[in-house]
Amino acid sequence: MPPSEQLTTGVDTVLSRMRALAATLPARDGVAVFNRVYLAVTQEVDRQLDTGRFADPRAASTLDVRFAERYLSAVDAACSDRRPPACWRPLFQWRRHPGVRPLQFALAGINAHIGHDLALAVVDACHALGCEPGELEDEFDRVGDLLIALEEHIREELMPGPDLLQIADPLTHLLGAWSLERAREATWAAARALWALRGLPDVAQGFTDRLDAAVGFASRMLLTPLAD
Repeated sequence: MPPSEQLTTGVDTVLSRMRALAATLPARDGVAVFNRVYLAVTQEVDRQLDTGRFADPRAASTLDVRFAERYLSAVDAACSDRRPPACWRPLFQWRRHPGVRPLQFALAGINAHIGHDLALAVVDACHALGCEPGELEDEFDRVGDLLIALEEHIREELMPGPDLLQIADPLTHLLGAWSLERAREATWAAARALWALRGLPDVAQGFTDRLDAAVGFASRMLLTPLAD
């Protein structure tokens, strides 16, 4: 199979799995809310791969697929009664809570996926490609830019209107405490640290476990039930 077809096949596989998941979940389910967001991001990455927007399509596709696989593995674990990573547990535990708003589900999923999964996906991609994290920085930044643009869109789409959301609404304060841009910066630092620690597996695992727990704590805060 030519390299270009291999790239397409990898992205198409994760897209198919996300679409299948979307077809099986109730629209209000918290995982379904995040899945719709992430499906839109992955479709846009696929479109940009097809139109040559990435300088290194192989690197971009590898990072995108390894990134998506982390999320899909968490879904598989939850569906088979295994424990997903700590960063994902709040979303799976609170996915049907009536006091959690759709925007909270979307941002908690983004937090888990960016704060934890993306750092590990960078390391996965570096191993697969035989490169250093610095060689993936352009692809990392472009995927991050897509996520930031989408986050702005979903805040507009899922945020209650000004007639419903007052300055004193707890959601205003909750969402103001979290920033995707800051999360992305922390993730790049974590990815570089994990790569530097690759020769010290016990230390790297300890770092990963603490990262997972910290991101999970932030996700839990984002999912604080709010009164209507």
